[in-house]
Amino acid sequence: MYYIFEVTAKEGHSIDEYAASWLEASALIQRSSGARGTRLHRKIGDDRRALAIATWESKAARDAASVMGGEAVKAIIEAQADIVTVHFVGEFDAPDWEVLPNFE
Repeated sequence: MYYIFEVTAKEGHSIDEYAASWLEASALIQRSSGARGTRLHRKIGDDRRALAIATWESKAARDAASVMGGEAVKAIIEAQADIVTVHFVGEFDAPDWEVLPNFE
């Protein structure tokens, strides 16, 4: 499953300022059972916005990690409140349909 949120740097800040903390928190979160990686996608043409996508084995694994989140992760996230706003986009299943290139 995919846990997706959009991050917007507040006026006078850039997404680069947030990225270092995002990397730190993500490294801790990836120690959780069921974690399958995270990606931070910079929006083209907008240095203040990014899309974060965390991949999990299942929603249950993500929910369990959220409960166990830990004080270190919580502190990192809270420290960014003056720099960014976070908009939760949603939780999505792995794709039911996909079309991939055929390189045969």
